[in-house]
Amino acid sequence: MSEQDHPIIHVLEGPLKGQHWALTQDVIVVGRDEECDVTIPERPISRQHIRLHKEGSNYYITDLRSKNGTWVQGQRLEGTRQLEDGDIIQLALAVKLQFLGSGATAPLPFAIPEQIETGVPVNGKLRLDRESRRVFVGTMELDPPLSLPQYRLLELLFNNTGRICTREDVVATVWPDVVGEGVSEQAIDALVRRLRDRLNEVDPDSQYIVTVRGHGFRLDNPESN
Repeated sequence: MSEQDHPIIHVLEGPLKGQHWALTQDVIVVGRDEECDVTIPERPISRQHIRLHKEGSNYYITDLRSKNGTWVQGQRLEGTRQLEDGDIIQLALAVKLQFLGSGATAPLPFAIPEQIETGVPVNGKLRLDRESRRVFVGTMELDPPLSLPQYRLLELLFNNTGRICTREDVVATVWPDVVGEGVSEQAIDALVRRLRDRLNEVDPDSQYIVTVRGHGFRLDNPESN
C-alpha cells in the first residue's frame, strides 16, 4: 500500500509547519521525546503527548495524560475519540495539526517558488543556475563547481528554503539509485559538512545549512544587501 492510501497528519502551525506524515503504522506516538514516532521539539508538548491508532478502517486519537492538554475540533480531549476527515488537532495550544483521510493529496511541504524556472528566491544571497548547475553567493560564484551529490543536496534544500528536509528526503534526492540499499548517517553528515564548507568559503559569516536535531536539515537564505 502506498503512502497516498493512508491518512495524513498535516502540520498547520508550530515548529514543523508545512510538514506532513502518513499514518503507515497502526499505532503512532507523538510527543517531545526523541524516541516518539513523531517528535515535535516544542516545550509545551509532553514527552509522550498523543497516540494515533487504527481500529478496523477508523483512526482514533488518545491523549496520553499530557500536561497541557489536547483539543480536537475545539473540544478538550479526554481519553480517546474517533478522528474524522478534516479534524483539527491542537497540542497544548502550541501546535495545530489536521487529520486528512486516506486518499487525500498531501500538501507541499514548502511554498511554491515565485520563479520556479530559475529557482531564485526574491532577494536571497544564494542563487542557483539550474541549467549549468552554477551556484552564486552574492556576486561570487562557487569555483570549482559543486560535485553532483553536493549540488543535488543544495538544490533540495534550496527548493525547501526555510523548511526541514529529512534524511530520507536527502537519500531519495542525492542517491536515488541506492535508496533500497540504504545510505549511512555518516555519509549524509559528511556530505552536509562538505557542502557547508564550500558555502563558507565564499561567505564565512553566514550559516546557510542548519542541522535540526532529530529531524533533518534546513536552508536559510539571508537577503542580499
